[in-house]
Amino acid sequence: MKKTKTYWIIAILLVIVFSIFLLKPNNKLYPAELVTHGHGLAVDIEDPSKLYIATHHGLMMMLNDKELYRIGKREDDYMGFSIHPTNSKMFFSSGHPELGGNLGFQISENAGFTWKKISNGLNGPVDFHAMAVSHANPNIIYGWFANSLQRSLDRGETWKLIPTNLLTLAKGSGVYSLIADPKDENKVYAATGVGLFSSGDKGESWILTSEKLKDVAIISFAINPGNPLEMLSFTPRGLAKSTDSGATWNKIEETFENDFVFYIAYSKINSETVYVLTKKNLIYKSLDGGSSWAKIL
Repeated sequence: MKKTKTYWIIAILLVIVFSIFLLKPNNKLYPAELVTHGHGLAVDIEDPSKLYIATHHGLMMMLNDKELYRIGKREDDYMGFSIHPTNSKMFFSSGHPELGGNLGFQISENAGFTWKKISNGLNGPVDFHAMAVSHANPNIIYGWFANSLQRSLDRGETWKLIPTNLLTLAKGSGVYSLIADPKDENKVYAATGVGLFSSGDKGESWILTSEKLKDVAIISFAINPGNPLEMLSFTPRGLAKSTDSGATWNKIEETFENDFVFYIAYSKINSETVYVLTKKNLIYKSLDGGSSWAKIL
């Protein structure tokens, strides 16, 4: 009787141990050779040697401009991806699970190894292809889904549909990306197929930012986190820089080997350091605020 009881205790302990092992988060980095189908780009806010690349096949990290890894085993499609402006372990994403459907809005609190769904968004589960987290107030999050703008004021717990003139201004071209001003929590920008637009009231109303970019596709756009007056944009005309909040632009003579820049990311620690991800999934780096570039992948 004593032996039988001992065997049962051992069996139960083994089950517990194996359960813990199986349920333990897979906090591993898997070496990778290249980026496939990139959807987002961000520099770690504390460690600029880490560059995060959201892709169709999971989240990746480039270390020291040469070592490429996939974070964990998940290969979800992160169409929308942003990092928290002050918490280096907190990431936000939306998109599609590996097996299909929509992810809704989710948060990672361990730098992308595991994710937790926070909400479905409105009329969801949503698939935010364009998403922005306010650096001035991280509780404010914007998402573009089904040709409409949604806004959360409680870090993604609840969402409100924002009646706005943005869809009319964009002339049905859609919103390529949303970028929140790093200093002003009321200001947000939208890069569209017909120009760059800005809102000063949390997305309620929008105006054209620059007549020079009217009816021009803003393929990618980024704001210097240390100086909101400085911006970089890429259009069919090429790469350009503004130092007056987008009113005027100066062309930068860089062709990226005749490739298109899909994403631009500044380093928060040193805003002279900028990365871009191209249509061909190549990564370039600038150490002078975007004036000159070198291919690193």
